[in-house]
Amino acid sequence: MRLWSLHPEQLDRVGLVACWRESLLAQNVLAGNTRGYRNHPQLIRFRGTAHPLGAMGTYLSALQQEATERGYRFDATKIREPEPPSAPLPVTDGQLAFEWDHLGRKLAERDPERWEAWRVAAPKPHPLFRIESGDIESWERP
Repeated sequence: MRLWSLHPEQLDRVGLVACWRESLLAQNVLAGNTRGYRNHPQLIRFRGTAHPLGAMGTYLSALQQEATERGYRFDATKIREPEPPSAPLPVTDGQLAFEWDHLGRKLAERDPERWEAWRVAAPKPHPLFRIESGDIESWERP
């Protein structure tokens, strides 16, 4: 499961679709509707909020909005709680850098055109997150 801290606009088609599906799974885990993935480390930052399903809803809403802008049809009715949480969640600049490099390796393999654009761009956080100084997040499994 990869719940990218990067802005959805920076993901390729495969990454955006996979993130949508994995985020819907994460939403089900947070809602207690599945037995699998309950202890997945990517869920730590959502569980640490006052309203985990609201945070996940905000996360999913940004993915759905990006998909719509690209002409894809991600079903917004699958988002349980699309209302935004009261404050953005923190993400470290080290985590963004780690994910940016990870994304670059994936793009080099499956989308050379997007990879060329990636090489001259800089990482942007998903709208749910605000950047803080720090290393890779403790929940990341490099």
